[in-house]
Amino acid sequence: MGGAVPDLRLAGFTIGLWLAALGALHLSAGWGIVAGAGGLGCAAVLAGALRSAAVVRWIGVAVALGAGCGAVATAARMSVREAPALSVLVESGATVRAALVVRDDPRLLARSAGPPTFLVAVTLESVTPEDAPPVRLSARALVLGGDPGWRGLLPGQRVTVTGRLLPPRPGDLRAAVLSARTPPVPEGRPSWAQRGAGVLRAGLQRACEPLPDDSGGLLPGLVVGDTSRLDPALEEDFRATGLTHLTAVSGTNVAIVLGVVLFVVRRFPAGPVLCAVLCAVALAGFVILARPSPSVIRAGAMGAIGLLGLAGGRPRAAVPALAAGAAALLIADPELAADPGFALSVLATAGLLLLAPVWRDGLRRAGCPPGVAEALAVPAAAQVACGPVVAAISGTVSLISVPANLVVVPAIAPATLLGVSAAVLSSFWPAAAEFTAWLGHWPAEWLVLVAHTGARVPAGALPWPDGATGGLLLAGLTVAVLFAARRAIVRRLATVVALGAVLGALPVRLLSPGWPPPGWFVVACAVGQGDAVVLAAGAGRAVVVDAGPEPNAVDRCLRRLGVREVAVLVVSHFHVDHIGGVDGVFRGRRVGAVIGPAWPEPASGRAAVEKAAAEAGVAVGVAGAGWACSVGGLRLEALGPITEMRGTNSDPNNNSLILRAGAGGRSVLLLGDAETEEQEDLVAGLGTAGLRADVLKVAHHGSALQATALLDAVRPAVALVSVGRDNDYGHPNAGVIGRIARGGARVLRTDESGDVAAVIVEGRLAVAVRGDPPS
Repeated sequence: MGGAVPDLRLAGFTIGLWLAALGALHLSAGWGIVAGAGGLGCAAVLAGALRSAAVVRWIGVAVALGAGCGAVATAARMSVREAPALSVLVESGATVRAALVVRDDPRLLARSAGPPTFLVAVTLESVTPEDAPPVRLSARALVLGGDPGWRGLLPGQRVTVTGRLLPPRPGDLRAAVLSARTPPVPEGRPSWAQRGAGVLRAGLQRACEPLPDDSGGLLPGLVVGDTSRLDPALEEDFRATGLTHLTAVSGTNVAIVLGVVLFVVRRFPAGPVLCAVLCAVALAGFVILARPSPSVIRAGAMGAIGLLGLAGGRPRAAVPALAAGAAALLIADPELAADPGFALSVLATAGLLLLAPVWRDGLRRAGCPPGVAEALAVPAAAQVACGPVVAAISGTVSLISVPANLVVVPAIAPATLLGVSAAVLSSFWPAAAEFTAWLGHWPAEWLVLVAHTGARVPAGALPWPDGATGGLLLAGLTVAVLFAARRAIVRRLATVVALGAVLGALPVRLLSPGWPPPGWFVVACAVGQGDAVVLAAGAGRAVVVDAGPEPNAVDRCLRRLGVREVAVLVVSHFHVDHIGGVDGVFRGRRVGAVIGPAWPEPASGRAAVEKAAAEAGVAVGVAGAGWACSVGGLRLEALGPITEMRGTNSDPNNNSLILRAGAGGRSVLLLGDAETEEQEDLVAGLGTAGLRADVLKVAHHGSALQATALLDAVRPAVALVSVGRDNDYGHPNAGVIGRIARGGARVLRTDESGDVAAVIVEGRLAVAVRGDPPS
């Protein structure tokens, strides 16, 4: 940095603009104009006052002026969302024929038991209601489409489709959600850049098909952000290790790519201008290859600004350029104010400009070779700068992200270079592309190894408050530490304290990691509005009852519990909130058997379970009352359904497979979603003594449809309620929960406590909670 102080005069303007745009997204257009006028008025007043305090005056003027501009720019966009011609159609839920332009790559939502659903960001150009003239407009919208034709669409492509207009969520600029009822009909062709990028991306995927699943799925993600083949379990490891930026085209990813290019270029005698030119060429090529969608262009813009500081050696010019660039993007697209990806891009670039040069120079003074110093400083600065946003999103602070980012640096350059080469070669020499991709998968395997290893480090991530509170708290601590660390004595003291804290806390975390609790017997996983219950069946083994509504949640729960093998997967019934996550149970695990009830409905749910089991080479067995098995020290027996229920409030629920499991002298009763009819049938068929259990998995998420005779018969010491936060069903019912608690049971809810467990300690029953309910 050479001792120069960065020019921060535009920072106040950008911060004011950002905050005002974020707030105005939640206001109407009229109130946004009022807020903007207030900001501009404050700026005018401040400009004419405080004449004796120039610094304070101009900071205040900049912030107020930015706030006024941000509110006005956002209000102008909100007026499009509130246009009467469209809002009337949205409020009435009209069916329309829409002409639209695709804005970004269609995204496949998490797969569940139902058909695949694509989420597509579009710009509506016209909507034509039934028996009415077309309405011309230019408004942002989202399309929910189930037709496979959405998969291959490219950004910039014009499409017509028929669907129903639905209200959008608050807090963004989208004017409507279109639930598509017909396949998309493309009109015209996308731009040459989009077509070329599509050809190269498809060619790279073909070249990677013969490779191992992990590295073959990772290489396209690393090169162009295409994670369509990336194993979700590996993606979760990248997230836990702080390496997820490598698979998403963001400012962080661009920053690391530029850092690698600089590392190579500066091995040769190249001046600042040549460095800037070569990096600009690399950046332009990267943007075209990654597909010039809005998110990629924003990331490229932030990377180009960072290039001014790192390659041009002009931080005083680069920092105002960053502020001006961010402000220009926010004015052009105020919705970016609420986009975590944009925040990460800006912060990563700010870290490169403000922190990386200082750390690089410090490492050089300490005797570190120039190239190595830069390779170390770039990822560390980007990670520290992005830490507050990551903490706000994830609710954790990773202790291994910086080391992990450092050790993967040597693999990024060869993997990226070989991946790009494979993509280019695929268009005219497929065999050479496959060979190049095979070479590139070796450095990718190193990234996989680091992700797998880092994700399993005990205490690798510490819990942290999520949301704005957690982000602001970590941001304040980070700024305080960075300022304090400018003094040598403070750096030494902080180093000693940090090492002492780590060395003191690590043995405790290793010996008592907190989760899973020692002696856990049964865990109700926090999977949202659904059921997933895990029963311990030996070291690394378990019986899983139901899989929740989507794969990622149950997979994460099993990973937290260290489950590597599922001896038996039991499906209580085939509703999506119990089987939608079945693929997550199979991720990276051997499943010995799958069983379910004889009741065949809903057919789509049974078909989804059978498909997932067939892909793993397992048949789905049928179980009913009298079925039993033993796994390790765990004994399972099916108590119901005793009789087939027909004509009830919900026949699939009332034919749920009812299980009792026992281990260590303790028992748990798992009721699935059984409602009053099946519960009363259990009491009549088995009697009070036949239903006694220490732990009760409360039926149907604690709904009101409970048989009081059954609750009185079970008399549990612990009741587990698997339920989603703020659900639309009124679950759990307050009267039911109160009755169970008055009976002497300790009631644990996943919506309040996250994963909840019953634990057997020296023959006695205890409880434990993980304390991270899903938002």
